[in-house]
Amino acid sequence: MATVNPYLIFNGNCEEAFLFYKSVFGGEFPYIGKFKDMPEGEEGCTGASEKDADRIMHVSLPIGDTILMGSDSSEQSGDVVVGGNFSVSINVASTEEADRIFNGLSAGGAVYMPMEKTFWGAYFGMFKDKFDISWMVNFDENMPSK
Repeated sequence: MATVNPYLIFNGNCEEAFLFYKSVFGGEFPYIGKFKDMPEGEEGCTGASEKDADRIMHVSLPIGDTILMGSDSSEQSGDVVVGGNFSVSINVASTEEADRIFNGLSAGGAVYMPMEKTFWGAYFGMFKDKFDISWMVNFDENMPSK
């Protein structure tokens, strides 16, 4: 069964925002990584610019049954406009389910990262649907199935 989580995009203040959210909701970050932590030469990785090095590549904060996720924009992605700075992140149980949901929702839209294996151990892709809504589809290959 797929789970849905909000994914927020910031213009350089993601860490500040998530430290604030953590102060309100409590809990711990299961993961927080910066663009400088990306291994160069991996599929989909072009290396971080000096400007982006200390920006947040990904952070997650569990809040009840939901995981609030976020990252900063990068030179490659460009600055985000408030109101368009979120995605719906879908976490699924298999690569087959990931492909089905990705292909179905992206039909008529614009794919900007096709489904592919990533350096962080996931099968992942991103797109905007035909209604201009941003989506992320993720299958954590290293997570035990429930």
